[in-house]
Amino acid sequence: MTGFRTFTVSPKIPENLTFLQTLANNAWWCWNIRASALFHRIGPTLFRDCEYNPIRLLATVGQKRLEELSEDTAFLEHMNEVKDEYEKSVLTSRNWKKFGDTNYRCIAYFSMEFGLHESIHIYSGGLGILAGDHLKSSSDLDIPLVGIGLFYREGYFEQVINATGWQVEGYPENDVHSLPVSRCLDSNGQPLLLQVPLANNEKLHFTAWRLNVGRIPLILLDTNIPENRPELRNVTGQLYGGDKLNRLRQEILLGMGGMRALDALGYQVAVSHMNEGHAAFLGVERIAKCMQKGLSYDEAHEFVRNTSVFTTHTPVPAGNETFDLGLLWPQLKAIENEGGLAAETIKRMGRALGDNSSNELSMTILGLNCSLYDNGVARLHGVVERNMWHHLWPTFPTEEVPIGHVTNGIHVPTWISTDQYRLYSEVLGPNWEKRPLTESQTERIRLLPDEEFWRVHEASRAHLVRSAREILERGARRRNASFEEIQDCRNVLNKDALTIGFARRFATYKRATLLLADPERLKRILLNPSRPVQIIFAGKAHPADNEGKQLIKRIIEFTKDPAVKGRIVFLENYNMHIARRLVRGVDVWLNTPRRPNEASGTSGMKACINGAIHVSTLDGWWPEGYSRECGWAIGNGEEFADWNQQDWNDSQALYNILESEIIPTFYDRPHGELPLRWIRMMKESAKMSIARFSSTRMVADYYSGSYTPAFNNFAELSADNFGALRTKVAARNDLFSKWNKIAVEDTSVSRDLSHNVVGDSFDVTAKVKLGDIPPGSVRVQLYIGTPAAQGEIVDGKTIDMAIAKEGRNGSYAYKANVPCPDTGTFSFSVRVVPAVDSWKNTMPGYIVWAPDSK
Repeated sequence: MTGFRTFTVSPKIPENLTFLQTLANNAWWCWNIRASALFHRIGPTLFRDCEYNPIRLLATVGQKRLEELSEDTAFLEHMNEVKDEYEKSVLTSRNWKKFGDTNYRCIAYFSMEFGLHESIHIYSGGLGILAGDHLKSSSDLDIPLVGIGLFYREGYFEQVINATGWQVEGYPENDVHSLPVSRCLDSNGQPLLLQVPLANNEKLHFTAWRLNVGRIPLILLDTNIPENRPELRNVTGQLYGGDKLNRLRQEILLGMGGMRALDALGYQVAVSHMNEGHAAFLGVERIAKCMQKGLSYDEAHEFVRNTSVFTTHTPVPAGNETFDLGLLWPQLKAIENEGGLAAETIKRMGRALGDNSSNELSMTILGLNCSLYDNGVARLHGVVERNMWHHLWPTFPTEEVPIGHVTNGIHVPTWISTDQYRLYSEVLGPNWEKRPLTESQTERIRLLPDEEFWRVHEASRAHLVRSAREILERGARRRNASFEEIQDCRNVLNKDALTIGFARRFATYKRATLLLADPERLKRILLNPSRPVQIIFAGKAHPADNEGKQLIKRIIEFTKDPAVKGRIVFLENYNMHIARRLVRGVDVWLNTPRRPNEASGTSGMKACINGAIHVSTLDGWWPEGYSRECGWAIGNGEEFADWNQQDWNDSQALYNILESEIIPTFYDRPHGELPLRWIRMMKESAKMSIARFSSTRMVADYYSGSYTPAFNNFAELSADNFGALRTKVAARNDLFSKWNKIAVEDTSVSRDLSHNVVGDSFDVTAKVKLGDIPPGSVRVQLYIGTPAAQGEIVDGKTIDMAIAKEGRNGSYAYKANVPCPDTGTFSFSVRVVPAVDSWKNTMPGYIVWAPDSK
């Protein structure tokens, strides 16, 4: 039939309930317990059916129900309390009070994905959820930050497990009308329309949407507009979707387009933060914009580098993104032809110095080259990164490679259960979750009564079991399973059994099937009638990762074994909703990465704040969190060249811990129903994670260690029309032009070093040739540490040497006293570095060593 026109009728929100629409259009509601409860109160079942999307809820709820609520005194009182808190937490700000001012300076945080809530499908996993937690804590801490990402119309895939146990992907389209976004407008009040250059004289046109995350605006770029041909409209179709060319276009859009959008919207970016190499093209764009203001390339590069932060999450060389120059070169020429940086310059910035043979550009090297403040995401990961990128600073001791670490954290209000939050509030005070806490403050968690602590956790475990049954039943019904199978789904799991959770991306290095290494031994563990154990798995494999899909299939097949049926389950379509249920309800959070392949990992942190016990290999964040009082370590941090041997050793260690420690501790209840030692460990776990692994601590670390100095650099270097910058770069270039003339010609010591005892000391004198370089432009240092393999020095420290005598033709004698406070074997050498630390760290690094030393 033809001639029909379709229209939609939405409920009319009563005047006194209009705040509900305001609340639904700011993601702040999803981490505020009272705000979330307000939407549940409208209709708990309907809210669940709307996938906990408050915009869909308000569009679906009946008019009669809204009229009832408008006259419900208790509901209105609840709403007004939330409104008051919203105004204090979102609308009141010390740092965003000038929001909208075209001269307002801010931090721009670029990420390929943001995980804010399961109803906002623009994330895939850990990287995006970390970025979402970063924005939420920035809002809580009132930091002037704006997020930049892409508006994926299909987001990341929905996972379905078919009857054979194989993962199948579906891509439902995001309905813009059901998302808390609004169009970004230009100065004329029209939808923002911008472009970036592409190869073959094409333009990629894009618009932008704004999503409010508390105080923080998140700007999402969108290419699905009529100005683009179909292939280009699909650039923002799927997260990590399409071929390599589409990925390149996405990253150009994110980096270059993101900067252009911020500029058009009136933001003055003082500091840029690249969350992974995906955003590295923003450095190219910022440098080009500075050059358009009259700066030279060296000046622009120095300015951008001093005001940029780069975070890498990749612990293995193969995981760092590269683009083949055959694909990339036409794009670089398009940037050059538009008036941007020269293609050769960009190519040089994305490769190691002297690399003239490789046929690719590294986005990680490009990001490192454009930033002064570089970090990995855990202490161990920082070590891994310094080793991985040592070749970029070849004259540096590995310990001094300028890549530090800021250990990841999680947004406590998002991940903690309501009951657990209220329990902690009894001893930590109001609003404890909005600020970093010290370990002495979290010590008060010990004061909580054991009975109450255990009761709250048992309720969360029971809730998890109910949720798991519902998820399994929905999946069975969708597959048209038999009545018997559907009935089985309603009876899986035991609300009183020791419950182990494993949920994450199914990458092979995460070893999801490590527990299945000895199936018969695992069955004995699961089926002990007096000490039952159950395991809940969840997670997705990348659509192109068949090895990861095989891991899922193997687990599914094991769950169908009649002997263990109901004791081990796999929950399909893992998302933030399922994650919250898991981390709040499990007793043990299991993590089994093959060391040192886990950059950080944050799922265990989420479980620990809820009192779960973390059991993991000593990888990622766990070496910083682990103690025998709060969890268990699988192995002792060994790393094997033979992965099969490593996997076998770790599996046996895991079985041993389960059988001899974890299970006995959980079921040891000498005084009735309470596992007293287990509860002590739960409290220690919660204390540890809240104090050391919250995203408020993480963002505060970024603010003090990177954002604030970068802000200060922006103010200093841009002052007086960049006068200070020009002076600084001229001095640096002059020093670098003469750098090769520096030499440490001779070193001597004041006594025989064949016998030394604690408390002794000796003098070291070095003859240093500086030529016409002023001594104040450099520092001469004695570098001392412990000798290690391959001539490396570890635990190194420096002692500044002073001029003892001035010679002829720019030669100087430098002297320092070396104390002997500790026993051991030590090595030392003399070196010359620039007086300005940031100059020393400029690739490829500027250090002159005494001959035959490093």
